[in-house]
Amino acid sequence: MTTFDINSVVSQLPETQDKSGLAPAVYIVGAGPGDPELLTIKAQRLLAQADVILFADSLVPRQILQGVRDDAELIRTANKTLEEILPLMVERVRSQKSVVRLHSGDPSLYGAVHEQMQALAEAEVPFEVIPGISAFQAAAAKLQVELTVPGLVQTIILTRISGRTEVPEAEELAGLAAHKASLCLYLSARHVEASQAKLMEHYGADTPVAICFRIGWPDEKIRVVPLSEMAAVTQQENLIRTTLYVISPALTATQARSRLYHPEHDHLFRQ
Repeated sequence: MTTFDINSVVSQLPETQDKSGLAPAVYIVGAGPGDPELLTIKAQRLLAQADVILFADSLVPRQILQGVRDDAELIRTANKTLEEILPLMVERVRSQKSVVRLHSGDPSLYGAVHEQMQALAEAEVPFEVIPGISAFQAAAAKLQVELTVPGLVQTIILTRISGRTEVPEAEELAGLAAHKASLCLYLSARHVEASQAKLMEHYGADTPVAICFRIGWPDEKIRVVPLSEMAAVTQQENLIRTTLYVISPALTATQARSRLYHPEHDHLFRQ
């Protein structure tokens, strides 16, 4: 497998700027779950300044692009392969243009970003990664829950079930479910029956599941159901993509208290 030194790539970011005020480079930006107000300030600034924006139009709603320049070049990528996308980015940067590569959620999760960074590094095209809010964070906020409740659950697992992209055997869903942690299941709606069966090997049938469809989009849906109804509700609602499942005892947590702000807990800043 080809490797690259990320420090050498970042150090290649040129000090000169194009007419947009940005250095000619590829800026891999996390768009968050879909709500424009959940973009980071840096992401908003880059979108407002960039010469070129390549965006996954099947996953990023148009409202994310509401603040871009009138003369910015917008390139949809849902119908393109990496072999088509990469030359576009390389050519634009070599033409002294700033390029935003806009991905849904956070680039570190299920974004097919790894191969893009490798290819850009091999082409000696400078790039920078700007994080975004992931769907599991937006879902927890909408549900008004903390996924790490003292005395109940202290671990969050982000995973998916095997599909076209196979999951390593050591990360098989039933094995992860054995931890009974707060489990956030991505990219699994098309395999919801198999997912439910594997989860029920360890979670109880009445464990609450939040079915979160297109969090942050105008047509978002959230359904909280027992694990035993997870597949049936998904199919009734015809949710086949852009759906996140949050399986966690924290969804029905009652009273719990952290030690951090407890009067009997002393630390460096409070004796």
